[in-house]
Amino acid sequence: MTNFLYPFLDAEERDQDSLLRDLAASARAKAAESAALRASTLAGSTDRIAVAAAEMARRFAAGGRMFCFGNGGSSTDATTLAGLFARPPLGTALPAWSLTADQAILTALGNDVGFELVFARQLIARGDGRDIAVALSTSGSSKDLMAAFREARTRGMFTVGFAGYDGGQFAASPDVDICFTVASQSVHRIQEAQALLGYQLWHTVHEELG
Repeated sequence: MTNFLYPFLDAEERDQDSLLRDLAASARAKAAESAALRASTLAGSTDRIAVAAAEMARRFAAGGRMFCFGNGGSSTDATTLAGLFARPPLGTALPAWSLTADQAILTALGNDVGFELVFARQLIARGDGRDIAVALSTSGSSKDLMAAFREARTRGMFTVGFAGYDGGQFAASPDVDICFTVASQSVHRIQEAQALLGYQLWHTVHEELG
């Protein structure tokens, strides 16, 4: 199960000290890889962060709200990002919700209309033209997220996508206003870099709001 992460764990006749050295070296390498990717991603996203933050601040000031969503690990990242805006460690609280947080709504929509529409239907019920839709994904191509972006576009919402790899469908879709792409093949590194982008976006929105 762990061969692809720690191949040395399955090596025969490894003494404890040697194993610990290998584990420490592996941890340092992964940390260095993560730090380098986060730095390069942030540096390459400066202009898009500025554009996105300016529009988001304008919409928040006009009474708009932010809705975040994603699948799997990205659903927890979406909830974390919404919480950062709604319950910040400092600064003004802004209206933000995670569309993955209510199990009753998710299971009801998944059962009644299909999983592909679990986020689009929530935007139909709650969103309007002043609002912001933010989706987090490693592939950037999940069907339910693309359906939500299509619905958001028809309602005049500002749309922001966080993706990995080459950006997937987020990067090419006319329904996504801003796409932040983390150019990595590792799900772990992608999500780590996306977290930093989210924090920088939050910080820049607050700078725009003064």
